[in-house]
Amino acid sequence: MKVCVQGLWHLGSVTAACLASLGHDVTGLDSDPETIEGLTQCEAPLLEPGLDDLIQAGMANGKLKFSSSARLALEGAEVLWVAFDTPVDDDDRADVAFVQGQIQVALPFLADGAVVMVSSQMPVGSIRKLEAFARLNLPGKNISFACSPENLRLGKALEVFLNPDRIVVGVRDDRARQIIENLLSPITDKVEWMSVESAEMTKHAINAFLATSITFANEIAAICELVGADAKEVERGLKTEARIGPKAYVSPGGPFAGGTLARDIAFLEMESRAHQLTTPLLSAVRPSNDEHKNWARRKLQQQFSALSGITVAIWGLTYKPGTDTLRRSLSLELCDWLLKQGAIIKVYDPAVKLLPEHWVGKVNHCEKALEAVVGANVLVVGTEWPEFKQVASGLSATASPDLIVLDANRYLQAQVLQSGFHYAAVGTPPNVVNK
Repeated sequence: MKVCVQGLWHLGSVTAACLASLGHDVTGLDSDPETIEGLTQCEAPLLEPGLDDLIQAGMANGKLKFSSSARLALEGAEVLWVAFDTPVDDDDRADVAFVQGQIQVALPFLADGAVVMVSSQMPVGSIRKLEAFARLNLPGKNISFACSPENLRLGKALEVFLNPDRIVVGVRDDRARQIIENLLSPITDKVEWMSVESAEMTKHAINAFLATSITFANEIAAICELVGADAKEVERGLKTEARIGPKAYVSPGGPFAGGTLARDIAFLEMESRAHQLTTPLLSAVRPSNDEHKNWARRKLQQQFSALSGITVAIWGLTYKPGTDTLRRSLSLELCDWLLKQGAIIKVYDPAVKLLPEHWVGKVNHCEKALEAVVGANVLVVGTEWPEFKQVASGLSATASPDLIVLDANRYLQAQVLQSGFHYAAVGTPPNVVNK
């Protein structure tokens, strides 16, 4: 099939490359010339394992190309797959108008009978607004709209796209369903078909459930720390309860970061307010998560009367492993706070080549992980890069025996406790903090 993928940051570049790998004729469309230039050089706009190679393969066999011209990109396209990573500000407010505007610019170039499938994260009701725009401004166009909520994860996006558990798709009519069925058939036949509004709402509900589960688990973990319980043992008790189950999202650990979960919580709060509906549970999720972001700060303040002059090593700066994205990174937020406290900061991340400009001359950028812990009072595990498990075996020979390790998700628990260092993770009882 001939497909145009609009919006070429993470979601869009992955979608375009994967569709091309399945044999579809794909053109990626983006209004940013720099993005197009990078992709034509087979360089994705951000680090995603395997993505550059997949782009190169698609371009080499002629199945994948890129353009900043809507007219050229949409010529003959049966499907316009909208895949913008919806911009979001620091207060989790999404720039929905930007995405709507980009789609509206593209619609006049679509052929009659084409399907517009939106995967960008937008509030429920957004597609209805696009349909109203098309009816008013393009009355002669026979365009169908559909929704397939984005389900990718940084660092594992290719695997998730090509081998999904299932795909949720909301459609208006059988013709659109048949076209999308043909598009997705090389990927899976496990498609959950529903109405457009139900598909939009499904994305909100999934992310709200995950966000609520994370904050629930971490509030339980915070109480565990105070009463001497181990939150991992409590997690085991929860998951062996038949009404909860082994795959429940109830692991104690760090707060959720990035804009994805918070963005959907914000969408639901917005819709609730618009209809004068009170939602106390959902409204409490973000404040609870924001409070849990202070876990490492609380631990540091419990150990030191003042942080001025204390040396803190941080392993991992990126939002998550497998990417070089720093935006919404909890490690960056912690570093900024430590700078204000007068701490000495040493950082290492295998994917980060340049530190934020405001850190220049203030934060020590190390070339190796163990270099960062030399002379450190504290090691904070910020991003769970696989190499850290191997490197941790060298801590005993490098770090001070009084080193305190803060490891929210217990990623290095086995390696660190064997070395005898002071250790703390979310939900560990007080006696585990000490040797």
